[in-house]
Amino acid sequence: MGSQEVTDWQGKHVTVAGLGVSGIPAAKVLHGLGALVTVVNDGDDERSRAQAADLEALGVTVRLGDGATLPEGTELIVTAPGWQPDKPLFAAAAAAGVPVWGDVELAWRLRELDGRKAAPWLAVTGTNGKTTTVQMLASILRAAGLRTAAVGNIGVSLLDAVLGEEEYDVLAVELSSYQLHWAPSLRAHSAAVLNLAPDHLDWHGSMEAYAADKGRIYEGNRVACVYNVADGATEDLVRAADVEEGCRAVGFTLGAPGPSQLGVVDGILVDRAFVENRQKNAQELAEVSDVRPPAPHNIANALAAAALARAFGVPARAVRDGLRDFTPDAHRIAHVADVDRVAYVDDSKATNTHAAEASLAAYESIVWIAGGLAKGATFDELVAKSAKRLRGVVLIGADRALIREALARHAPEVPVVDLDRTDTGAMLAAVREAERLAEPGDTVLLAPACASMDMFANYNKRGDAFAEAVRELGA
Repeated sequence: MGSQEVTDWQGKHVTVAGLGVSGIPAAKVLHGLGALVTVVNDGDDERSRAQAADLEALGVTVRLGDGATLPEGTELIVTAPGWQPDKPLFAAAAAAGVPVWGDVELAWRLRELDGRKAAPWLAVTGTNGKTTTVQMLASILRAAGLRTAAVGNIGVSLLDAVLGEEEYDVLAVELSSYQLHWAPSLRAHSAAVLNLAPDHLDWHGSMEAYAADKGRIYEGNRVACVYNVADGATEDLVRAADVEEGCRAVGFTLGAPGPSQLGVVDGILVDRAFVENRQKNAQELAEVSDVRPPAPHNIANALAAAALARAFGVPARAVRDGLRDFTPDAHRIAHVADVDRVAYVDDSKATNTHAAEASLAAYESIVWIAGGLAKGATFDELVAKSAKRLRGVVLIGADRALIREALARHAPEVPVVDLDRTDTGAMLAAVREAERLAEPGDTVLLAPACASMDMFANYNKRGDAFAEAVRELGA
């Protein structure tokens, strides 16, 4: 089923792999277009059965408890992004010559359905900072008077955005490595890779495969490929990409920018990429104080968002106004309270070492609360880079021993409290231990460098528990 056939779905046999936030909308959309849809799902629990009943009432076939067998007659698979490429279903599809798309690929193919005018996509990926950057970008685009939405991996269905009644001038699109893996024909107006660090290697199989999937975001870009000057791997991906004639490489840096870069000069965010005579000229965009919080990694996010907005022709004033209007999501380096001249900061979203390193770099003297599920990560580099900032460390969670051992190797003089418990009440104990270690002027920072599911339903619940514990301190 090539691109020339996407206007005619009537009677096409399409298998949707996986129920959930992407599978259910995909099944409904395809059924509405006249396709004969079968949903396959590994799970067969109460929630899956309820979801299946809703789809079956529409006329969709659902097969629970068997996501491995290719349904007879399948002409196309549309998969949930989290399904790993080595699953038996995809091996069977390859053997049968059946293409596999993700929900992003489906949205891309359907965006001009019924003759509608397709909004260009400004796309963002990276190991960390994607959601914040996309939200900043949407805020800047809105400040320029453009109709836009932050969509994709951010939790807003791209299918809803491209097929809904609302018309957009441009979309700010967050894309995960999973989504990019299954989106071979995506061609963005402009795109950014914010950073690259080991993550999801169990899914991709290697760092090289992970990076290659991230790099797909640059394929076919028309105007700008935005990369991180401080992360050479992102520039390597630009060099490897096959882009449209005239598409430019645009770097962002926390230092003074060179030509074709955005950066920072004397507390001002400046543009030397989208100006006339960029060898000599620069355009002031905003002040560092317009970025909230003005932590280094967040300034980098703002520069990347500004670069994509400027690639789309947004004026400088809209960059400033959009950054001022932007409010970060909860649990992203969020200041909770000051208690006895100690700041308490919730960065529960720092679920990997790369995110935690950026968080730790934002403060001078830290009591660090860390631990959880390591997801195969190692912590030596993180601890070595951050050791001089640590006043003390409180460890929680299932894999805290890995961090404790890295601390013993690289920061043996830093006091460590190892809380041998994984119940949710451990957070209150952790905050109290951190209070005991902290001195006036310090920051108690929850930046776990680990996933939360050993103790909490998600990073939001972990951050909520931290904030509640801090409130108890100040009560």
